[in-house]
Amino acid sequence: MSTRPSFHIETFGCQMNERDSEIMAQLLSEGARPCLDINEADIVLVNTCSIREKAAHKAISLLGQLRAEKGQRRRNPIVGVVGCLAQQEGQALLRRLPHVSLVIGPQNIYQLPALLAEAAQGRRLVAVDQSSSFVIPPLAPQAGSGPPHKRFITIMQGCDNFCTYCVVPYTRGREISRDLDQVVAEARTLVEQGVKELILLGQNVNSYGRKAKEGERRTFAELLRAVARLPGLERLRFTSSNPQDLTHELLLAFAELPVLCPHFHLPVQSGSNRVLARMNRRYTRERYLELIAELRSHRPGIAITTDLIVGFPGETEADFDLTCQLVTEVRYHGAFSFKYSDRPQAKAAGFADKVAEEVKARRLSILQGLIDRMAWERNQEFLGRTERVMVEGASPGGQAGQWQGRTGSSHLVHFVSPVALAVGDLLDVRITGAGQHSLRGELP
Repeated sequence: MSTRPSFHIETFGCQMNERDSEIMAQLLSEGARPCLDINEADIVLVNTCSIREKAAHKAISLLGQLRAEKGQRRRNPIVGVVGCLAQQEGQALLRRLPHVSLVIGPQNIYQLPALLAEAAQGRRLVAVDQSSSFVIPPLAPQAGSGPPHKRFITIMQGCDNFCTYCVVPYTRGREISRDLDQVVAEARTLVEQGVKELILLGQNVNSYGRKAKEGERRTFAELLRAVARLPGLERLRFTSSNPQDLTHELLLAFAELPVLCPHFHLPVQSGSNRVLARMNRRYTRERYLELIAELRSHRPGIAITTDLIVGFPGETEADFDLTCQLVTEVRYHGAFSFKYSDRPQAKAAGFADKVAEEVKARRLSILQGLIDRMAWERNQEFLGRTERVMVEGASPGGQAGQWQGRTGSSHLVHFVSPVALAVGDLLDVRITGAGQHSLRGELP
């Protein structure tokens, strides 16, 4: 029986947090072993998100549950709070949650083994230091330490845009880009290990490399081209983008790089120029539509998804109608939509003209109904097509032989195979059915 301590990581929030959890698991793997059951773990890390109130509440709820159960367990774990909420709350979390031993911000996760060693001695620690000179440490990915078919690569961290609703510049710090050659080396290692799909991550990938010295700057489009050249790579994706920094060079990459998937997530947040200006989103509705048109000219049929906020302070019915009109005009393949909520430190928290909760709820319901209708209509366009699908595994709750995978456009497809498949297999699937959130297909 292993004498190494066990650890469990619970992750909330974005893909950046998912990647941070992978990094923490890798850092711990030399001295500890992963544990699927949170109730059996010697170390419990809760990787938190604070960009929306609901995400923060979920993490706090889990931490409260851990406190309630402490003393009833066979073992009392070392509990750590990691990520954006940890950065935002800092020392206050230790005062609020006496069962928590560690509070660790995003820049400090690389110190995790040393911090845990101190916590094991009974110390309670806060590590939320941020520095504009912080360098994201290289961490060669380990074979078998993540999904076998697709992996995330962090190419940058933080943000300099200071959208008035957003806490990212405060919780993840100012924008820092990794060295291009370092990113490519990490990508090469993963592909050589058999990974077929890579997703490049950053708060705003379009501004990758912007802070490099004169003459040393490498653009995001250059990085995409360098990674796309790796032999054996089947699919390349990225997230997330800010329209204000979207370049012609990047849009052209969709025409030039076959492995770059025909899917672009381009957050718009609002269809009203007045609201966009108050959000400090430095583009207009008209400019956004121009970018969409150029993108479609370079990659016809590309799937476009977005993020939308309703009920931003001062949003009128006319502003909301403009958002709905934009959704109808672009005809998104899908969207994440949210009610605005005040976040600590974000400038909009101080705006006086808040929208009533019942109004926000009504607008969100209307918007989500519209998004769902657009997604269903878009999905009908796939009927009769044959799509290349990457297998993600057996369909949850399905019968034997039922599988699921994703198209290059990131559409989920359920299908039946008479033979066993492996995660990461690429198959041609003929689309025979289309619902609101997924497609159905059959092997030719």
